[in-house]
Amino acid sequence: MAFKFFNIPIQDVALAETELNGFLRSHKIMSVDRRWVDQGPASFWSFCVDYLDSAGAGTPGFRQTKDRGKVDYREVLKPEEFAIFANLRNLRKEIAQAEAIPVYTIFTNEQLARMVQGKTQTKAALETIAGVGDARIEKYGPRFLEFLKQQWGAKDETDGKSV
Repeated sequence: MAFKFFNIPIQDVALAETELNGFLRSHKIMSVDRRWVDQGPASFWSFCVDYLDSAGAGTPGFRQTKDRGKVDYREVLKPEEFAIFANLRNLRKEIAQAEAIPVYTIFTNEQLARMVQGKTQTKAALETIAGVGDARIEKYGPRFLEFLKQQWGAKDETDGKSV
């Protein structure tokens, strides 16, 4: 991220306003902090613009969402894991539709994949997954844990292993 500062004096508003608006239209803006500076006839608006610097694309840690590749979980997960992952996505979709919210606000695909890979069956195991906080665990954890226990229990029974 980078910052750019603009001062718009009360005497020559048009030129400074045009410059600010042009900058805002041509950059990905993260936030704008606006302050009125009262100095009598020399008063002005001061703007601090926090924006994504496109030149930062080559710097470490810089990620643009359009450059992010999508993960194909069929390649990442084993076939039996992917089947459980797909069922978790269906469960997530049902809950999201019932609550009229986006699916990713429940759990992301990456979080669902981590549940499957870690054979998650407890609240403590859910807490170890990045981005899964207490609110999600409290609200959605019981339903997902119940489902996962059934999945792993059914698989272990068919393999002859005890749970």
